[in-house]
Amino acid sequence: MVARDKCRSVIYCFPHSMDATLITIEPTPPRRLPPWIRQRVPGGERYAYLKNVLREFKLHTVCEEAKCPNMGECWEHGAATFMLMGDVCTRRCNFCAVAKGRPGFLDAAEPEHVAEVVAAMKLDYCVLTSVTRDDLPDQGADHVGRTIEAIRARLPDCKLEMLIPDFRGEPACIARVVKTPLTVLAHNMETVPRLYKQVRPGAVYERSLRVLEMAKEFRSDILTKSGLMLGLGETREELLEVFHDLRQHGCDILTLGQYLRPTEDQLTVSRYVTPEEFALFKEDALQQGFRHVESGPLVRSSYHAWEHVR
Repeated sequence: MVARDKCRSVIYCFPHSMDATLITIEPTPPRRLPPWIRQRVPGGERYAYLKNVLREFKLHTVCEEAKCPNMGECWEHGAATFMLMGDVCTRRCNFCAVAKGRPGFLDAAEPEHVAEVVAAMKLDYCVLTSVTRDDLPDQGADHVGRTIEAIRARLPDCKLEMLIPDFRGEPACIARVVKTPLTVLAHNMETVPRLYKQVRPGAVYERSLRVLEMAKEFRSDILTKSGLMLGLGETREELLEVFHDLRQHGCDILTLGQYLRPTEDQLTVSRYVTPEEFALFKEDALQQGFRHVESGPLVRSSYHAWEHVR
């Protein structure tokens, strides 16, 4: 989702040929998926090829771990999400299906493996994310930085986006990632402040805002990006306040998508937001001055990411 995003070792890799269609129909009760939430069953030659490559290099994807509804579409278009630093997260966010617990050791070869796969796919735009690693002294910031640098060394013209955890707000960790050949630094707010304890018990709203602000302080030319899940019980007024706060902290790009319950272990959906409402929220956000807003039921943090930086 925002992933959650969803999303996340994970890299979002996107070609320029992907497109999507959202179907607009009247809403249905929250316990049923409305007709506009269409999830393609994964399959096809490109899907199988990418799955084999990822298994060969023992790489994880946020597409699978977070049960992204766009996986079938994206994989068929050569768009994968490699999740850095393993598939176990030290945070216990109640919206996310990624495994929680004590992670294993970092794979020192992962940065080069990821770079090799990205280079083999000849990508123009690549998005990376990761699990949260509160167990590490630098929370994995150097590992992330080395992965970005390894990709750029193989593909000098590839644009890179990194969706980071909050790194506990540590300036040195954020600086390590930002001071790489990165095009976009993303960090998702996920929801409104009132719902943080319920949705993101290990996160702090003000700290997440500060992460985005620090990125601009370390590199004024970097684009910053954040995402929100809708349908968790937030109000329009609360969303408008978050839009305002994000712009006050220098956020350039915003994504808005429907929260979908990955398994029965996560939070239930409060309501399904209609495509018409997503269109209105997009207009609200654009009025706040965002450079780009991606808004729709199946939108996730890096969905059509290459279009966000044009």
